Amino acid sequence: MTALTQFAVMYRERDTLPLRTRLFFTFGAVAALHLAAVGLLFGGAAGAGQPLAWGLVLTAYLAGVKHSYDWDHLAAIDNSTRKFVAQRQDPASVGFAFSLGHSSVVILAGVLVVCGATMVGQFMEDGSAGNLVLGLIGSGVSGLFLLMMGIFNGSAFVRAAQAYRNARAGGSIDVADLQAKGFVARLLAGPLSRVRRPRNIYVVGFLFGLGFDTATTIGLLVMTTAASLAGVSPLALLALPFAFTAAMTLCDSLNGVAMMRMYRSALDDPRRKLGFNAAVTGISALSALFIAVITLGGFFNAAFGLQDPLTSWLVGIDLGGAGLLLIALLLAVWGAAALRGRRRAVAS
Repeated sequence: MTALTQFAVMYRERDTLPLRTRLFFTFGAVAALHLAAVGLLFGGAAGAGQPLAWGLVLTAYLAGVKHSYDWDHLAAIDNSTRKFVAQRQDPASVGFAFSLGHSSVVILAGVLVVCGATMVGQFMEDGSAGNLVLGLIGSGVSGLFLLMMGIFNGSAFVRAAQAYRNARAGGSIDVADLQAKGFVARLLAGPLSRVRRPRNIYVVGFLFGLGFDTATTIGLLVMTTAASLAGVSPLALLALPFAFTAAMTLCDSLNGVAMMRMYRSALDDPRRKLGFNAAVTGISALSALFIAVITLGGFFNAAFGLQDPLTSWLVGIDLGGAGLLLIALLLAVWGAAALRGRRRAVAS
């Protein structure tokens, strides 16, 4: 069997590989993106003596880190991870797949900018037909996806809360009690049937990124355009979107793996961590529904040219670094659960 054949077989059976192996491939891909960014930077800037490129690439990398902590990123990754873990999967690459899909739009746009395509500027220009269409696609898909995931995991939260109350009353616990079932699960079975594996999240991430509606994305592309006019070499220019992608995939992959471990620990020991499971599931579901309402409000406002105060207010909401608050809240819940578990262990 040739190496190519072995790789093809491994790719088809990748869901059956050990978790450690899949983590190795996931973060190996992240490392490859970092090497690609560094290689492009050295190839385009080191020999040509262009110190401007070094600063721009560092700025692009930090922009990728910042963008990975946007609330919609966190909500999409956390809720998708919760769904897969509840289905007894080990979704090691949810964050990577979503981030790679999202940043593929940025890489494609960056390549077009380097090639001198003026249409990218038209897509970024407010009020243009291209900007409106892509914005509606991005906001519509992201809003509906987060709404479905929020409802799905909200149903799981209700069941987990009921199981928690039952456990405190001395009842029995089963892992099946923590999964979304009933009318909500049946209602969303069709729309979510395409999202069966972590790799399916790539398409979701790609559609999320089509809007060109975040200041970080627009700033990166404007920076690439300005650097091109300043005479920075094409290879160094290509390093910008790759540095952005490398940073974002690293942070989103870490987030996805952290959430996977968090949810797995709750399911592996449901009686001791039932309250923790319910709390984290509720926070994730609520965050998804919150972002879905804001995103869909903006969608309807743009699609129908609404001037009402409600959707206009939703459009104007700037979450900024609110994603960091969500991370802090999840870490606080996890820390409280870990401290409580340690106290119980000492007491016993």
